[in-house]
Amino acid sequence: MRTRERQGRATRVRGVRILAAGGVLTGLLAGCGIRATQVPTDFGPAPSMVPCSSSVTDLATQAGPSGMPVEVFLLCSGALVRVDRSVRVADGTDEAKRRVVVAQGLLKALGETPSGVEDEAGYRTAVPPGITVTGPRPGDPDDALRLSTAPDGLPKYALAQIVCTFADTAATGDNGSVVLGSTSADALRRYECTADVQSDPGAGIPPSTEVSGS
Repeated sequence: MRTRERQGRATRVRGVRILAAGGVLTGLLAGCGIRATQVPTDFGPAPSMVPCSSSVTDLATQAGPSGMPVEVFLLCSGALVRVDRSVRVADGTDEAKRRVVVAQGLLKALGETPSGVEDEAGYRTAVPPGITVTGPRPGDPDDALRLSTAPDGLPKYALAQIVCTFADTAATGDNGSVVLGSTSADALRRYECTADVQSDPGAGIPPSTEVSGS
């Protein structure tokens, strides 16, 4: 009888010790900001980079070793984000031709797949590759640019990227907007890159007004 009582007390003591140890472990985990769990978890490896960010060095390498530094807008986390690039412009190029050369270089950069570093950081582009651009026709405003793909035929994200990339560059005269049209039609519109377009390019097409063309 006494043997059974001693065995019962030993079992209860062991149970108390286990509970106490569990309480201490839970307290330690809570103190470290970790919630204790009774279920094994496996959420995969932690993200290697913070979304929409990368080191200045990594992104600077995408700008190229030479050429005129420019900025293009890529998509990241549903917004437009500036990324450095470069465009080659020959010395002595006159202003009118320079505008078109810069615009074509920007379109080419927008149509390229983001680098591995940028892809890992969450950057994307909606601009189709191969779009070409020409300057104004007779009767067009001097800063007009005509695309091989009509602006209203582009995906809204792509149009937002192009509008905001062209605005405030040597392609448009640094006036904060861009006059765009199609090489296959006469109509022209002046598009603006607003803060709303940058923060939510998928909400709709950038605000624009009709411009008289040729």
